[in-house]
Amino acid sequence: MFDLIIVGAGIAGMTAAIYAKRAGLNVLVLERVMQGGQIINAQMIENWPGDFGISGVDLSNKIYHQMNKLGAKVEFDNVLAIENMGKSGNERFLVKSEDGEYSCGAIIVATGTEPRKLSDKQAKDAGRRPVSYCATCDGALYKGRTVVVVGSGNTAKHEMKYLEGICKKVYHIHHDDPIPADAEAVFVAIGRVPETGFLGNLVNLNSEGYIVAGEDCKTSCAGVFAAGDCRAKDLRQLVTAAADGAAAAEAAASFLRGKNS
Repeated sequence: MFDLIIVGAGIAGMTAAIYAKRAGLNVLVLERVMQGGQIINAQMIENWPGDFGISGVDLSNKIYHQMNKLGAKVEFDNVLAIENMGKSGNERFLVKSEDGEYSCGAIIVATGTEPRKLSDKQAKDAGRRPVSYCATCDGALYKGRTVVVVGSGNTAKHEMKYLEGICKKVYHIHHDDPIPADAEAVFVAIGRVPETGFLGNLVNLNSEGYIVAGEDCKTSCAGVFAAGDCRAKDLRQLVTAAADGAAAAEAAASFLRGKNS
């Protein structure tokens, strides 16, 4: 049994683990894929205080090692559901995953977001063409070839700029437009959606699926806190994710000490 389980090991989740361990809590971090979240795809980060330029992988690894040094336990496991047991102490919540079940007294959800997928029509158009959600990750595979970028926002513009430097031809289309027949790969940049489906009715979500929680990171369910990009808020940046992690950990520690039980 754990005092606190943190779901997600991005910037928010790992920062929460650091602050929770410093508060003396027994912490388990559950991460579905790998630590760092979406920042591991960033070749260079220039808006992280104290670093004029650092790669997403390097920043992630630095925070991960700090979290490990403090003694946070990490399991790479996919959370499927969280059940409110209606009890006190460390058996308040049951976290169900692909590899097992874990009980705890409080939870921080820091799952971030995932790329929005192609429409059914465009997925059919794409056929067996490779589909990527990261030009900087996969663009080099299509050097000198013809590709298409789907999307209309800033992310799509960034993907276009990167691919135009290495590909022979880059089409730019909007969501639901036909995919050009000569495109050899599809790069998708049509926004992101929060990874909150596993929560069910445990906490209140807004119309877009983001967790409703204020700056104190408290949700509608006592003992459950939200941190990072999965929380409904105006600004989603690395620094706000880290701030959320610290606030959520402090709120969780206060809850576990009985101030909000």
